[in-house]
Amino acid sequence: MNFASIADPREIRHNLGLNQSEFWSRVGVTQSGGSRYESGRNMPKAVRELVRLVHVEQIDLAKVNNTDLAVMEYLKKSHADLYQSLKKAVQAQQSTASSVA
Repeated sequence: MNFASIADPREIRHNLGLNQSEFWSRVGVTQSGGSRYESGRNMPKAVRELVRLVHVEQIDLAKVNNTDLAVMEYLKKSHADLYQSLKKAVQAQQSTASSVA
């Protein structure tokens, strides 16, 4: 697991143009709790990982389920070449989309 440090959640929130309620509610944290994290209180690993997934990686957790993850793992292990090819295609598509925006 990648429980990387989130250096400045306030900066991430500002870059996304969200207020505290919008930003923190998407990861199950109250506005007041998020305010404390933005003021320097240590975030639990689970909250850091949710912030990373939802706000940095832009993953809509409501659309992901266990079967999706199992298919991805199966593809990764059983068809590594196809997985890598699909991964490159998606990254190229994301790169093109972000350069147009």
